Amino acid sequence: MSLALRSIAALSLFFLALPARAAANESIPTPEALAQLEVRAAQAKPREQCFLYTELVHGLTQQAAAQLAADDTEQGAATLRQIDQDAHLIQRSLAHNSNRMKDAQKLLHDTTYRLGQLLHLVSGDDRATVQDTLRQLNQLNDELLTQVFKN
Repeated sequence: MSLALRSIAALSLFFLALPARAAANESIPTPEALAQLEVRAAQAKPREQCFLYTELVHGLTQQAAAQLAADDTEQGAATLRQIDQDAHLIQRSLAHNSNRMKDAQKLLHDTTYRLGQLLHLVSGDDRATVQDTLRQLNQLNDELLTQVFKN
């Protein structure tokens, strides 16, 4: 292989590994921290719930990615189901003129990007579950974008 091809191959691998490396450096919230966030979101004022539930979905996505990467597919699938449930809570909270809507949209965008990466790492039933979750979160992200530009 020529030096130019080796250089291109090395650069390609480097740039493809950046998102995975950045994701690996991101701390995975503990189940206790996620439970506290869930309680905080449920008890928050309606205007605050959208962002808090988005934070929860983001944390759950990190947790699901770690579980699936560790080959804990059963727990990963359960976490993905939890993401689906909490996505409905985000959608419900959109009816309120929520605070931090733009922050919520950015965080949800990052979350959908992360799930998109995860989609390439799973197979079979897990892939279908991730696709369904990603589809729902993409739709929710579009709704959030609409709300951001409306305000």
